Amino acid sequence: MLVLSRKKNESIIIGDHIEVKILSTEGDQVKLGIVAPKNVKVHRSEVFEAIQEQNREALNANVDLFQQFKNKK
Repeated sequence: MLVLSRKKNESIIIGDHIEVKILSTEGDQVKLGIVAPKNVKVHRSEVFEAIQEQNREALNANVDLFQQFKNKK
């Protein structure tokens, strides 16, 4: 893990096309701006984890539906 200190209006560059900029700080909260190409998905970690869980549930549902269909024949 890379650990950096940045001040307001400073940024870091990831790869060639992603910029993370410090927009403001208030107490223990930091507001970030992320500039990335449209084909790069950017999610908060809790949203990403929820998407992954929904995908796992969908996979299980598809297997269950397939088994139901198979058993009807």
